Amino acid sequence: MGAAHWRTALALTGLALSLAGCSARSQAQLSAPTPPPARAQAPASSPPAAPVADPIAALLAESQRHFEAGQEELAIGHLERARREFDRAIDVVAESPYGARYDRRLREHFDLLIDRISAYEARALAEGDGFTEKRPDPASIDTLLEQSAAPSAAPSAATTRAVSSDLKSTEHDVPIPPNERVLAYIELFQGRLHDWFSAGLQRGARYLPMIQDVFRAEGLPLDLAYVPLVESAFNPNAVSRARAQGVWQFMAGTAGEHGLKRDWYIDERSDPEKATRAAASYLQTLVGTFDGDWHLALASYNGGPNLVLRALKRSSLTDFWDLVSKRPGYLPRETREYVPMILAAMVIARNPTQYGFEPPNEAPLEYEKVKVPGPVDLRRIAEWAGTGVAQIQDLNPELLRWTTPVRYQGGYDIKVPKGTAATIEARLAEATPADTASLKWYTVKRGDTLTTIAGKLGVSRTNLAAANYLSAKSLVSAGQNLIIPIDPTQMLAGRPDRPAPAAETRLAAAAPKAQAGGSGAVKVTYQVKRGDTLYGVAQLYHISVAALKAWNGLSSDALTPGAHLTIFAPKTDRRPRP
Repeated sequence: MGAAHWRTALALTGLALSLAGCSARSQAQLSAPTPPPARAQAPASSPPAAPVADPIAALLAESQRHFEAGQEELAIGHLERARREFDRAIDVVAESPYGARYDRRLREHFDLLIDRISAYEARALAEGDGFTEKRPDPASIDTLLEQSAAPSAAPSAATTRAVSSDLKSTEHDVPIPPNERVLAYIELFQGRLHDWFSAGLQRGARYLPMIQDVFRAEGLPLDLAYVPLVESAFNPNAVSRARAQGVWQFMAGTAGEHGLKRDWYIDERSDPEKATRAAASYLQTLVGTFDGDWHLALASYNGGPNLVLRALKRSSLTDFWDLVSKRPGYLPRETREYVPMILAAMVIARNPTQYGFEPPNEAPLEYEKVKVPGPVDLRRIAEWAGTGVAQIQDLNPELLRWTTPVRYQGGYDIKVPKGTAATIEARLAEATPADTASLKWYTVKRGDTLTTIAGKLGVSRTNLAAANYLSAKSLVSAGQNLIIPIDPTQMLAGRPDRPAPAAETRLAAAAPKAQAGGSGAVKVTYQVKRGDTLYGVAQLYHISVAALKAWNGLSSDALTPGAHLTIFAPKTDRRPRP
């Protein structure tokens, strides 16, 4: 993914108004603890002792500064800057030498930080129009077609000689004809598109070993591993104007035909490994359709096999180069130019130094996989891995939300930094669902429909349905539990422009038991004692502050002595720890 962005789709419609009210509260809630007082001074005859440094307080103060900076950027509409500041606020704690759980103050700050940023995120999702955390990048294929007209001048003699010599000494497993079109694109990549091509080569080094391993196992030409140079410049987040996506630029229909999943939580077209396996399957199908002719197969990868088959039938030709030279009108310009672009990229990528490019020096992407049985917040994964959220998202560009999918047959394999899988698996084993997922729930009442629920909660019916794996026309029944992508504190306090009905203030308290703690959870009633804090009670029962607030419909952190709290504790933890 490159840039360290949280990729939250922070829509600011109505949000700036609420920021002014919540900024002061969150500042007080997230403020760093006061550093301990200086040690007592030595006797008058000795110089005063220097104050004892408190590294934890310094960490918290730095994290707080980034959080407040993110609030300020968000309030004035600087979305990218806000994302970076919120990311950094989390990373300062998670990446510290102490870790996010080393000290009570770190734990309290980190949990509250996650809750507050999640609230901004959920509110933005509810008020936005895209319901996606990731902002796509433009696909390189669109840029190339804009900048590259069909060659009008003959390639230089120097280029012709250099390529001719190269092709004699380098064996390609896809035929490379040194015709004017291929040579013209080699010159274009060497010239005004040099920097773009160089960046693609460097990025590709992260994925090429994996792609070549897959193609080698499938018996495909290894030259095809360079197709993404033209398609996406090896950018997993690339989306074309035609809505093709990922390193291999799959259209939605083709992706589904080759096993790539797409829903509200995930788009596996952006998973380089899964998309490469799908591309291998698709390329095998195409080359079989055209009797082993890779030039026609590549043309059909761009334009679709039916388009190419119709062109061949209408022209009575069987060769791609004859088709584009004698009957150019049978194929659209994009498809005519696509094949020589790909072949030119293959030539340069095999011998970059010969064409004026630095050899790629980026290390191949390395990771381990951890199977998660249900939804897990990516920030929890980052915390357990001791890394930043951006790295987890960079390893998992297919994830569209802040969480792994709610439903994924057999469990979802999340990619984590090498060497961290065992630690994350251990933390998952001891965590409850309430600790790992930041999902909000609504229990359907008699007479509810998706439309009425969406209206009450201020979300889009389409996205409400998608988040719950339903169609927008699906019927719901009383007692059914629905995931709601909305800030619970908004629901409890009422939105400024749409106050929540009194009955809905019990939304979080009505969260289903399955979400509260799974089938092994035990309902416990706890009476608040003087001096209790939400964090302290949560720690007693191995639960999160967010879950405790949700189950009890709390909109603030204040506790009243004598009040009773409902807790869904893990079965083994129904008694407070000593």
